[in-house]
Amino acid sequence: MAAAAAGTRVFLEVRRRLQSALLILGEPKEGGMPMDISVVPCSLQVKTPEGCTELQLPAEVSLVPSSCRGLQYVPGEGLHLRLQVRAESDAKRISMFNQSLQAQGCCTFYCQSCGEVIIKDRKLLRVLPLPSENWGALVEEWCCHPDPFANKPLHPQENDCFIGDSFFLVNFRSDLWQPRPELAPVETQCSSENHLKLKPKANTKVICKRCKVMLGETMSSETTKFYMTEIIIQPSERKFSIIPRSQFVQSVIAQCLVELSAARSTFRFTIQGHDGKVYILLWLLNSDSLVIESLGSSKSIKKFPLLEDNLKADSCSAWNAVKVLYQPCIKNRNAELCSAWESDISIHSLTLPSATCLELLLILSKNNATLPPSLRSMNSFQVAFLKM
Repeated sequence: MAAAAAGTRVFLEVRRRLQSALLILGEPKEGGMPMDISVVPCSLQVKTPEGCTELQLPAEVSLVPSSCRGLQYVPGEGLHLRLQVRAESDAKRISMFNQSLQAQGCCTFYCQSCGEVIIKDRKLLRVLPLPSENWGALVEEWCCHPDPFANKPLHPQENDCFIGDSFFLVNFRSDLWQPRPELAPVETQCSSENHLKLKPKANTKVICKRCKVMLGETMSSETTKFYMTEIIIQPSERKFSIIPRSQFVQSVIAQCLVELSAARSTFRFTIQGHDGKVYILLWLLNSDSLVIESLGSSKSIKKFPLLEDNLKADSCSAWNAVKVLYQPCIKNRNAELCSAWESDISIHSLTLPSATCLELLLILSKNNATLPPSLRSMNSFQVAFLKM
């Protein structure tokens, strides 16, 4: 997929299930008229006196040129139009979590950020999904006698891996890599005097030895929870390769949202840190989008140095994505809405390390900023695409 020299910004969102697409052709610079637009099934070409921008579509997508409709000009943004497409529906998705954790052979657990080996050559004989976090509250509805599972937590054995909504539970034997023990001072207020006293408390955080990133938490003396956004699990014979951090976080969160919405028919989520604070409210709109764009020579796309996979100017790219609405909740923003969502039993909570919650918020903000202005908000929410 290539674009010739610089010209007009092109944005195309394809909805596979609806077999339709929204096309936005960015407003040309002064002197960039006239504009010659050519639409054929396999590509789109925009010519101006400044240059030519061409989008070659993926093989599984083709446009229907005769279906162009709803043409309108949006000042400061450009031309909008809708058209029909012929797009192959996504093949049945296989959970990337279960796929990477086949109950055979040996697996190695790596820190995603730096590649440090966390658990080496672990043979997994059982890879099992955990029930929902609220399963204990439903036992009374299932049983006519006292809860047979009371005080019986689900702890993995030596060759087990249990998969939760956003984490893995594994058995941490003493002969394997161990987290650095830490003591965290906790502030407690003394009633007799008006001052604060520090009281040491054991810290359950599991931290990478090399890069000091929080990987998970210890649940018991033998069980450790690793967050999916911090760990890569691969067959031991495969060579480890670093995935750009923002790309990895997006794909993990997108996969979680898609799987949870399919399994539990829930589309609204709170993203909370391990500290219990809610950082983001997320609303999944759809999971069948294919986004294709060429930025031309746009200078309005600001660079975020922490996000390595930023789309460069004068380039084209296409990716499968989930479309979400979001609201930040940091610094008491949207406190009333956040409280309402927290008390709604139909809304699911995903827990991640607090630093990762802030990373995700930065990714959403960056993605929102790169959208055409008219697509950046919906009602009171902001809009973003998360790459699959």
